Amino acid sequence: MLRTVPKVSTATEATEPDIPEDGDPFCTLEELANCDALALGSPTRFGNMAAPLKYFIDGTANLWVNSSLEGKPAAVFTSTSTLHGGQETTLLSMMLPLLHLGMLITGVPYSEHALRKTNSGGTPYGPSHYESDALGVKISEEEKIIAMALGERLARLTLKL
Repeated sequence: MLRTVPKVSTATEATEPDIPEDGDPFCTLEELANCDALALGSPTRFGNMAAPLKYFIDGTANLWVNSSLEGKPAAVFTSTSTLHGGQETTLLSMMLPLLHLGMLITGVPYSEHALRKTNSGGTPYGPSHYESDALGVKISEEEKIIAMALGERLARLTLKL
C-alpha cells in the first residue's frame, strides 16, 4: 500500500485535521501498526528527512509504548535536487526513529553490482536519486536496479519473518 503524510502547517494555531479529508491517501497510525513491513521514503531537506515525515513519526509514541512495530522489517529511500544534498544523512535520519520503534533495518549489500557502478544515487543504506530537471538528470539504470534490489530484499525478509 502506498501512503503519504499530511503537510505540516506553518500556522501557529491548529486549524486543520491531522489527516485531511481529501488528497493523496494518508497513512494512519493504525495502518502503520498493522503493516507487515515498511519502506519509508522522503525527499532530502538539508540532509534530513522532510518535516511532514518527521512530524508524523514524532506522533508514533503510542506505537512505541505498545511495541507495535517491534521486529518488523523496514527500509528507507530518498531523493535530492542536488548531487551532494545529503542523501546518506537523510537515510540515516529516517533509520533512527525506526530503530527506536524496534524495527529491523535492511539496506542494499555490496553484492548488488549496481551499487558499485552508480555515479549518481544509491547507497548501502538505501536507494537514493539525484533529480535535476534543469540539467535533464533522470533516474539512472543503476538507481532503478538498486531500488528494485532493496524492495526484493525487504519482501524476502518479510516472508522469512
